[in-house]
Amino acid sequence: MDPNQPVVENYSNPTTCFFHVIFKFLALVFYILSALFFDSFVIIFVVTVLLAALDFWVVKNVSGRILVGLRWWNEINDLGESVWKFECLDQESLARMNKKDSWLFWWTLYFAAVAWLVLGIFSLIRFQADYLLVIGVCLTLSIANIVGFTKCRKGRPFLCYFSPTTRRRLIVLHKKLFCFRLPWHDRFT
Repeated sequence: MDPNQPVVENYSNPTTCFFHVIFKFLALVFYILSALFFDSFVIIFVVTVLLAALDFWVVKNVSGRILVGLRWWNEINDLGESVWKFECLDQESLARMNKKDSWLFWWTLYFAAVAWLVLGIFSLIRFQADYLLVIGVCLTLSIANIVGFTKCRKGRPFLCYFSPTTRRRLIVLHKKLFCFRLPWHDRFT
């Protein structure tokens, strides 16, 4: 092996990467090929939405945490209000994240949404309103993950990348300058 040759980074979590991709792939392929094998819209709807729901769950609860170190969820507080929570790893952990895993995560997340959008346009052109319902559900699940993980990455943009001491100093400085609490203040103090 040539010592001057750059080291190629492999996937550090191949099983997680596989499951991150497989349900997206299966949902899209089943939807596209189902018209050839099934005559029942109900079967197509149920199986496609089930595969998209499995993809949503795997991305939100497993691959988002492992591949990019992000997670998001919704809670109901004591007042009965819906509160969205966004979380990312600390700076040291983020620096250790595999770039290839991260690349796969983001590209497949966006690719799936674009693919559902293109299929939706085809359904509109063919005047298949019932299939737009399937695509609408699948696209909604894809977009929900995109929005959730993008807010994790950008919603608390810079605080995730600082040490705890620096975070506290930035929060105190923000309170002094603007006289109000940041929505994520309690998470970082």
